[in-house]
Amino acid sequence: MVRVPLRDRIRSSIIEGLIDGRWAPGDRIVERRLAAELGVSQAPVREALRELETLRLIETSPNKGAQVRGFTEADLREVYQVRAGLEETAVRLGRPSPDALRDNLAHLRQAIATGSRTDQVRHGVAFHREIVAAAGNEVLLSVWESLGVEVWTHLSIRLLGLRPHENALDHEPLVEAIERDDPALPVLIRNHVLAYAP
Repeated sequence: MVRVPLRDRIRSSIIEGLIDGRWAPGDRIVERRLAAELGVSQAPVREALRELETLRLIETSPNKGAQVRGFTEADLREVYQVRAGLEETAVRLGRPSPDALRDNLAHLRQAIATGSRTDQVRHGVAFHREIVAAAGNEVLLSVWESLGVEVWTHLSIRLLGLRPHENALDHEPLVEAIERDDPALPVLIRNHVLAYAP
């Protein structure tokens, strides 16, 4: 059994609160109150909030403490623009296994069939993470993960009314392009990601 660091568990708890609407943009997240609720000291809560600040989900100020940032379509668009460039670079460096991608597509189709938005987002993101990981470049993967793709996707659905990846069919051409080693794949990936930007 893998032990998840306390800070990571706290960060996940805060992210779940952002996704499910416990905290809305502008709401304060009080370190002391959250630490008491989770039965931990304030130090790991502070660390988790700092990490979420780097994702641009939380902002802190000396007088107000931590509060949830206001999110706009421009914020999301910027994330997608950077993500598109990273995924384009990833396929220039290495190609993922079509079998692994098809496995993710099968899970995505099942999530669509059951109507689970959470699973749609999770499997859609897993599909793209497979593409980035196949580049074999740890820095690239780390930067991609630092974008908080899954969190931003959930927030865009809840706060901006954007629709999740409801159609697995638009991922199929990517797998086919990988299978035939299409030289246009980097552009296809970039355009695919940007198509979801608001």
